[in-house]
Amino acid sequence: MKKYLLVPFTLIAAVCKAQSNDIIKSFEKVVRMEQDAHHYITQPLLSSVPDNYDLKYHRLEWQVDPAVNYIQGSITSYFVPTVPGFSEIDFDLATVLTVDSVIYHSSPVIFAQVAGDALQISLPAAIPAGTLDSISVYYQGIPVGGGFGSFVQTTHDTTLHTPIIWTLSEPFGAKDWWPCKQSLNDKIDSIDVIVTTPQQYRVASNGLLVDEIQNGPTKIYHWQSHYPIAAYLVAIGVTNYFVYHNYLPLSGGDTLDVLNYVYPEDSDYAQASTPYILSVISLYDTLTIEYPFAAEKYGHCEFGWGGGMEHQTMSFVINFSNGLIAHECAHQWFGDMVTCGSWEDIWLNEGFATYMESMTEEFLFPANWYNWKSAVVNYVTSAPDGSVLCDDTTSVARIFNDRLTYYKGAYLLQMLRWKIGDSLFFQALRDYLHDPALAFGYAKTPDLIYHVEQTSGQNLAGFFDQWYYKQGYPSYQVEWDQLGNNMLIRLSQTQSHSSVSFFEMPVPIEFSDGTHDTIVVFDHTFSGQMFSTPLSFTATTVTFDPDLRILSAHDTVMFNSTLAVTDPASEDNFIQVYPNPVGDKVTIHKSQFTSKTALEISVYNVIGEMVLAAQLPIAYCLLPTCSIDVSTLPPGLYHMEISDGQKIYRAKFVKSSTH
Repeated sequence: MKKYLLVPFTLIAAVCKAQSNDIIKSFEKVVRMEQDAHHYITQPLLSSVPDNYDLKYHRLEWQVDPAVNYIQGSITSYFVPTVPGFSEIDFDLATVLTVDSVIYHSSPVIFAQVAGDALQISLPAAIPAGTLDSISVYYQGIPVGGGFGSFVQTTHDTTLHTPIIWTLSEPFGAKDWWPCKQSLNDKIDSIDVIVTTPQQYRVASNGLLVDEIQNGPTKIYHWQSHYPIAAYLVAIGVTNYFVYHNYLPLSGGDTLDVLNYVYPEDSDYAQASTPYILSVISLYDTLTIEYPFAAEKYGHCEFGWGGGMEHQTMSFVINFSNGLIAHECAHQWFGDMVTCGSWEDIWLNEGFATYMESMTEEFLFPANWYNWKSAVVNYVTSAPDGSVLCDDTTSVARIFNDRLTYYKGAYLLQMLRWKIGDSLFFQALRDYLHDPALAFGYAKTPDLIYHVEQTSGQNLAGFFDQWYYKQGYPSYQVEWDQLGNNMLIRLSQTQSHSSVSFFEMPVPIEFSDGTHDTIVVFDHTFSGQMFSTPLSFTATTVTFDPDLRILSAHDTVMFNSTLAVTDPASEDNFIQVYPNPVGDKVTIHKSQFTSKTALEISVYNVIGEMVLAAQLPIAYCLLPTCSIDVSTLPPGLYHMEISDGQKIYRAKFVKSSTH
């Protein structure tokens, strides 16, 4: 789903030279709009259906007239009990809808509509676990839409005021208009959608249109899908649609039908805009896997909500802007094929779709890519708190919080890609999508973490703890000085939220003299860390994270001419060393060590390798100073550890290139 008013990035192509703060002002405006729009939808609306049966199939038969806010229909459900003694089957259904009857094996059975929007159906006898059975619910009424609309009867075309009915069930709205199992643990294996409507209208839905039948003054549209589908992704749109096709050759030799149901008054605009989606699908195929519903279709259906919704195989959109249709299309992989297994994990849908949308900027409009990243970084860091993990799944506004779920989630992926590299990142996504336990099913964040760790060979527990589970972002302080061919860096960090004590990230810094430039990546593991790197030219400018690899704000870069001789001796476990920089010998000053034993000295380079080890006899413990020979070490920054048997003391020194 994409809340179009909340995502101004679709305009970047026209304003790619605009300053980031202008984009941020737009963000702030739409956040206020979001808060105003969602103040009434924060009540808990979770499913009440027990997870004791497996849905196999729905035949969804409806009679609707776009001019009338009403639905009448029957839902036939095939299911398999997963527990013994199964004698009651429950569905989610709003109590404002009237159930006329429930038919089981051609006979009516007892049912009750109870508080909490539950339909409880008593079976005449228990069904053994593992037995396929079916039941039909006949119902009607005026749906009362919650969430983002659920079931909406309105008009389009400001001149003719043509009636339309459209649905949008995410996250909790399916039960507002049909009896279903709304939880995120059981996809329907296949569906038939059969809608009867006045003959002047057309019906858009999931899957393939297998039949259109004239029936007097009405027409029956029969759609069919054989891919597993979540209840909230089932949808219909009914009005006087203009229909046309775009076609995309697939790598396997088949052709994908991109089917478009648009308002007649928008047909020229739509036909000029939708061919862009062919490039988008080709890009997503290349970066991940082939379009997952290739045996059926992809398509667009125009509707009246202020954004877009990724209904499986046919996204509902308010317009055909590049960003919107790219976002909804990305959901066919991330959200439809693999669906978040709880609303806590909604970023697996929205963060991924937002990041894949940004890939169209990077690969199709590269001049816009930096602006996109800059706007996202500024927007996400406009507040000091908030986790990607959704911490209130009863609130629609929190589930679809654009700053955290969409954009911080997207930038988490940007940083993950930076941390493990492009090749491993996109391979991890392919492995995730191909996992038979997840494909056309549900996933949670630990499933993604597992695949990224398996593919990359890295332990990413700390990364996800910082960026997914906890809150905030870092601010970096870079101090630099140059000694001949050695660039010295002290890299410090503060955090915007107390939940994270330190963000451990590979940090890129660019050095330039106006003619030459180079980017060096520093493995930043603690605040105040010192680094030394060879540099073949004298730098005049130092730039932190020039390509916006890291989500950070309020970063500073400062030249510090005393950096080479600065040593943090204020802490008790630090000792003084001199001279600094050193030549052949480094002298250690400590008036008295804790123990009267031999001293063990270890010297490490900037990547943590031990490059020198020495042992000094007990007599040195009684002296205020001692020296060790470092003449064999190449120029650079070193860390020294000195153990007297009870305590470890630390020091840093720079080995100069001249003696």
